Amino acid sequence: MTPLAGTANASAFAEHLAVLPDFLPPEHFTALAREVEGLGCTERSYVPTHKQGGTIAFDTLRARAPGVVGFYRSAELRDRLGSVIGATLKVTPEGDYSSCSILVYERPGDHIGWHYDHNFYRGRHFTVLLPVVNRNAAGSGLSSGRLFAKIGGVERLVPTPPNQLVVFEGAKVLHRATPIDEGERRVVLSMTFGTDPRISVPFELARRVKDMAFFGLRALWGGQRRGA
Repeated sequence: MTPLAGTANASAFAEHLAVLPDFLPPEHFTALAREVEGLGCTERSYVPTHKQGGTIAFDTLRARAPGVVGFYRSAELRDRLGSVIGATLKVTPEGDYSSCSILVYERPGDHIGWHYDHNFYRGRHFTVLLPVVNRNAAGSGLSSGRLFAKIGGVERLVPTPPNQLVVFEGAKVLHRATPIDEGERRVVLSMTFGTDPRISVPFELARRVKDMAFFGLRALWGGQRRGA
């Protein structure tokens, strides 16, 4: 199984996925990682046979992680991603708890199975992952948790060392994260962007129901609807 090589331009996004190594300058990445690790407790979720793990939702980040939220909202980030994708991007609505969130794999077996990231919005929808922590029990290397994507029907390993940014069109790329082992830790900043993040009322309701699996019942009534 061949790892997906690092890519950095729109021509490389023909397969709807690209990786950008050493995305942030070291000092900026260290500051962001420190803020993420200082958040503490996560909300645990469990869907039998499909996923288990922790999450920190956008509402918590807005209250307690200004550096993370500022990075997500920055025009520089959107411009860089847009140059890779070949499209002009906008942030998704604040009421979408997955717009900017932290995924935490810290207990044995934490994982998520094969899935697509459903697009509820009018335009194209993209998922962006920035690994913040990824270490084994000894602290000598990466965890056993791996990100895989199916591209053209072929399963590919997507490397996720800290500070390697992964951007993909989640509605078109089937993907999964395999379980971690005892003593391992994998923490990922997850962000979403769209070319047109307006949403209809039925799709907004469907999105909130989906978010309940990650963020609990408050996702059903949290946030304000944008668009129509």
